[in-house]
Amino acid sequence: MIDTEINKKLSEIFPDDILESLNCNSNELYITVNPVNILGICSFINSEMGYPLVSMFANDEISLCENYAIYYVFANREKGSFLIIKTLIDPIKMSFKSITEKVHAAARYEREIKDLFGLIPLGHPNPKRLVFHGNWPDELFPLRKAFDLKHKPHFAKKTINFGKVISEGVYEIPVGPVHAGIIEPGHFRFSVAGEPIINLEAQLYFVHKGIEKMCEGESIEKCLYVSERISGDESFTNSVAYCQAIEKIAKIKIPERAEFTRVIFAELERLTNHLGDLGGICTDVAYGFAAFQFRMMKGWAYGIADELCGMRFLRSVNKLGGVKKDFIAGKELKIIDELGKIRAELKETVDIMKSNSLFIDRVEHTGILSKKIATDLNAVGPAARGSGIRYDVRKSFRNDAYQQLEFIIPEHNNGDVNCRINVKIEECYQAIDLILKSLEIMPWGKVLEPIHAVEPYQFAFGITESPRGENIHWVMTGENNTIFRYKIRTPSFCNWPALCHAVKGNIVPDFPLINKSFNLSYAGNDL
Repeated sequence: MIDTEINKKLSEIFPDDILESLNCNSNELYITVNPVNILGICSFINSEMGYPLVSMFANDEISLCENYAIYYVFANREKGSFLIIKTLIDPIKMSFKSITEKVHAAARYEREIKDLFGLIPLGHPNPKRLVFHGNWPDELFPLRKAFDLKHKPHFAKKTINFGKVISEGVYEIPVGPVHAGIIEPGHFRFSVAGEPIINLEAQLYFVHKGIEKMCEGESIEKCLYVSERISGDESFTNSVAYCQAIEKIAKIKIPERAEFTRVIFAELERLTNHLGDLGGICTDVAYGFAAFQFRMMKGWAYGIADELCGMRFLRSVNKLGGVKKDFIAGKELKIIDELGKIRAELKETVDIMKSNSLFIDRVEHTGILSKKIATDLNAVGPAARGSGIRYDVRKSFRNDAYQQLEFIIPEHNNGDVNCRINVKIEECYQAIDLILKSLEIMPWGKVLEPIHAVEPYQFAFGITESPRGENIHWVMTGENNTIFRYKIRTPSFCNWPALCHAVKGNIVPDFPLINKSFNLSYAGNDL
């Protein structure tokens, strides 16, 4: 159970502001507080207690308590638990006090809440639209329960306002939203003095799909289908996070063989993505040999996925309560042989790549993300680990079969492209080892504990370490096995602002290289 001393400490320091507390789901503590002092409370949790803000979202709870609610989600990463501060917002006032001044990671969450719910973050330093561009109608907020999903708004013609750096010799370079190749759309506005970049502003959400609204009122089974389609190359870890939340609500423990099966597929997804990232980085520095080597190995990893489930995106594997069938039985030797081939080729390729001084010159000291900025923005995954933040969900939260598996979190501190490369290389080897160890120790038995019904208005978090990092899903159930609210926070949402800081001081031709070293998802951000 989560440490009750936290509640006691907050009650002592803020005796007039703590209204109610709820301890649930073994590692989630919800504390309802007076919104008047929300800045002081969140600042204390973040600065004094050292808990990062890992998610923040609003919920239309007028039908439940006649108010909107805002949830501030902090994580105790040492004990693998969540501290959730909840405030109730009067629907007449429709505003809340911004905490961005003290808790910098809150900036985009508050703008998102403003766009989707119409709740105004008072005191926010830059409350411009985040989700919707200039053409979205004013006073139309889709995550309010009263908004009809089938309603087609009349779009207005407005321009997007960007921040400007005004000084002699400074000029702007607009890039996108349409890019060469088949990548998704995103607009980047560079402010440049000579060659060095002095500011970058990213405008995303060109592919906003309304996933969270779409899931309202839908069955828990249909929303599992949707969770697999949030971001194509993180299909499996997104669906695991969703399944974890529902399984917590249903109070069931999935079979151990299903736990290890999920580990195998999650690590296969990580291996595939990292090999693709490494190939992309090599492409962006015109290192053709290494690029094609990594692409070849990624193809081999896809071959394993095809052997196991017939789907390179690893969809239709998870099921609420476990996995759909025993995908591993009888295929162990084939997996072992293919992983051995990938490991041998990876080692030779990495040795050659690291002996190439021209390649090393391009990636060292390029795109540095300092540990301070990474911490302030709650950067996650390889992007954070390359900057000295030794955090991994698989270590801290120890979900499922990861409790029985050991690995070392990569330690790199320079925060440059080279460090992010090295993190991903080491995690490729670890992914292979974790799959092999899982094959060795996973027990025989059933792979599914069916979930037939869930109680309404219960809630829980699911958390996974996707290839890009910490991935958090929060689910509140509704009547008749439906979803009342589904909040998704993928790692890309945290890491896009970090990328904008990492490019400063670099030259524009290095942006594709830096961007690829983060390899963020547009779809996973835009939802």
